[in-house]
Amino acid sequence: MNVITVDDYRSTYWPKLESAIDQLLTQSPGEYIPISYEQIYSCVYKCVCQQHSEQMYSDLMRKIACHLERVSQDLQVSSPAHYIEKFNLALGQYMGALQSIVPLFIYMNKFYIETKLNRDLKDDLIQLFTDHVADKHIYSLMPLLLQAQSTPFQVTPSTMASIVKGLYTLRPEWVQLAPTLFSKFIPNILPPAIESELQDYAAQDMKLQQELMQNGFTRRRIDLQWCNIMW
Repeated sequence: MNVITVDDYRSTYWPKLESAIDQLLTQSPGEYIPISYEQIYSCVYKCVCQQHSEQMYSDLMRKIACHLERVSQDLQVSSPAHYIEKFNLALGQYMGALQSIVPLFIYMNKFYIETKLNRDLKDDLIQLFTDHVADKHIYSLMPLLLQAQSTPFQVTPSTMASIVKGLYTLRPEWVQLAPTLFSKFIPNILPPAIESELQDYAAQDMKLQQELMQNGFTRRRIDLQWCNIMW
């Protein structure tokens, strides 16, 4: 195997990887992506063997973080009427992209991330979505989900299930924001309740929903005002 210098990595190998990542992150569900998976897999393998794993990992994380920042900015200027659908699309598109990106970087994951960092690439990439998108939008999204839950046909059950399950995957403790909503799609997350406690649970849930609605919409107005200033 020929020696791959830092300049070779920068000028030849990383541009190929970056182009493939761009296409995978922006593909629509079911869309065919004209990239050579064998070629990309080979690039990663060669870079790992030539001791470029650390730089490649850093480049990958920075590349995807920048993409997610753009996703977050796009969500910030979305109207409430389209907010839930756009969040669901962003989450689904990203998780779909990971199904291709993670296997392509399997050698880097095995011989650098797992061995030297004691982590896992998929976990790291999911955490990126949590940090750059979900954390910034959870208090705008949750009031809209609670409102949609009480309004028939506003959001399809499949969309609601997809978002709730996705949020639970990203951060299980978000169950505490709306326990009743999460319990409809995630089994066994609520403790068994005796009949005398059901009314208390309902009252607590109603109070929490009202607080979320108030705090969420207030925060959303601030976000939109800030975006208007920036634009």
